[in-house]
Amino acid sequence: MRIASSVFAPHDGSSLLSQDTHTFKYGKVRDPVSHETIDEAIALVWRAPRSYTREDVVEISVHGGPVPLRRTLSAVMDSGARLAEPGEFTKRAFLAGRIDLAQAEAVCDLIAAKTQASGRLAVRQLEGRLSEAVSEARSALLNLLAGIEAGIDFPEHDVEEVTRSQIRAGLESALKHVSDLAGTAAVGRVYREGVRVALVGRPNVGKSSLLNALLGQERAIVTSVPGTTRDLIEETVSIEGIPFLLIDTAGLRHAQDEVEQMGVSRAERALREADVSVVILDAAAGLLEEDRDVLKSASGGRVVVAVNKTDLSREGSEAAAQQVRGFGLPVIRISALTREGLDDLRQALCDAVVSGAALESEPAVVTSARHEDCLLQAVGDIERAIDGLDSMVPYDLVSIDIRAALDRLGLITGETASDDLLDSIFSRFCIGK
Repeated sequence: MRIASSVFAPHDGSSLLSQDTHTFKYGKVRDPVSHETIDEAIALVWRAPRSYTREDVVEISVHGGPVPLRRTLSAVMDSGARLAEPGEFTKRAFLAGRIDLAQAEAVCDLIAAKTQASGRLAVRQLEGRLSEAVSEARSALLNLLAGIEAGIDFPEHDVEEVTRSQIRAGLESALKHVSDLAGTAAVGRVYREGVRVALVGRPNVGKSSLLNALLGQERAIVTSVPGTTRDLIEETVSIEGIPFLLIDTAGLRHAQDEVEQMGVSRAERALREADVSVVILDAAAGLLEEDRDVLKSASGGRVVVAVNKTDLSREGSEAAAQQVRGFGLPVIRISALTREGLDDLRQALCDAVVSGAALESEPAVVTSARHEDCLLQAVGDIERAIDGLDSMVPYDLVSIDIRAALDRLGLITGETASDDLLDSIFSRFCIGK
């Protein structure tokens, strides 16, 4: 507040030091040494604890040009301020107890969201949906731990058999809750990180045409000459809220020259690294031996077969589809030219990665690999506690596994997070957040 007051002069002659919270003042930013006016500006004041960080905060809004921005930044730094570290404001909010660690990470996820659906997931986590689900599991485990410790501290009370039975039931319930939450990670990761889709096939089957059709724009060059595409072309498209990175590849065949050979090699690598492969066939040509080779190459992962150019040959598309069904793969008949069947192809792509799971059906969805790992480790700890109960091991040994599960869950919301973990998480934020 003192630094802001030294560089900002309200137009009405008042001082920011006396400004009420959640109000703004019109005035001028001045050089603290020469008192030269740098720019006209608006200063917004938030007073503790009613601010993002629960501290006194002043935000000065100047015109967006580089000169006033640079001079204003120099002015506040000359007055004693320093540049914020990556994620520092959100870290301060976490340390002040305004948000927990999962909510803090959601801020970064919201900024990086690629689609509306991934943005909604980040907002739900920011609102505390995931934190509530984790806290519910922790509370249940804490109650069980209290019961165990009561049995340890008061052995003269003959409650061991009843307590052991109750504890096992409670652990089974907690195990299901944590396992179900961890099970949402596959869907959450798809919405957050996206899906790599390789468009593959022999030359001239319409891979580039399909890329353009799915994007709704002429991104790749399309000609009647086989082998036009030599390098990988990558573009992202949102389908039902899932970001799909479409990769147009060179036609898979025996290369005719060194450049084409490089393109084929990159196409083969894209096929190996893709989350889903769309094998494209030419309806007019039917299923050729080269097509069979491509299908065999793609058969190790998730594959959707698109029989293209149905507008040229209805009979050929049906015959090709019948032949491909023998491979046990989903087959969609399409026309990249007329857009026929593209909605079915989009749905097949979604089904290949989310198995029909509805995003809105889950109260909380895990989108972070770190959270998933913590949950899976907690599952293992709870399972070991149950095994211990079944083996009639002493309560103090069972309590060790329950405490371990509590620590794992606490890493998600921050109760048991170390300083090194916090530094690692917030270092991924951009400056100013």
